[in-house]
Amino acid sequence: MGLWEAFLNWLRSLFFKQEMELSLIGLQNAGKTSLVNVIATGGYSEDMIPTVGFNMRKVTKGNVTIKLWDLGGQPRFRSMWERYCRAVSAIVYVVDAADRDNLPISKSELHDLLSKPSLSGIPLLVLGNKIDKPEALTKQGLTDEMYKFSHEMRDSGGNIVAAGCATDKNYFIPCL
Repeated sequence: MGLWEAFLNWLRSLFFKQEMELSLIGLQNAGKTSLVNVIATGGYSEDMIPTVGFNMRKVTKGNVTIKLWDLGGQPRFRSMWERYCRAVSAIVYVVDAADRDNLPISKSELHDLLSKPSLSGIPLLVLGNKIDKPEALTKQGLTDEMYKFSHEMRDSGGNIVAAGCATDKNYFIPCL
């Protein structure tokens, strides 16, 4: 099963509806735009321009239409995250599993986001991207790191998936 199929199955299991909105958030260079492109076209490109502010893309696969909000991950755009996550069907928090130096910042940003009362009850998927890189955390390492504040993730119905957009490898992490 490819990354898209696994992702779609997860979403269907949560909603069983044909239209949904997702916000893709995470630090800069985590691979959010690459993920959107893989979902929309099935293709991957190394040459991505950083998202300034946000981009929106509508993707229809079969009878499911998803509006994807790709939000910039630079510090100046993080204050917008809550606004674009309030009314969505689910939040996809993308983590660069190969960027160990920024993992504490990523965890802190996710923790801050999950503490917002307006986002209570919105399903969360933490997607560890770039798992195919040699320097990336293992699936278990990523799970251990991201679950250091597991009570927030459990309260939001959170799940962790580790994948590599470039290779369309997907690894599911049993986390709940």
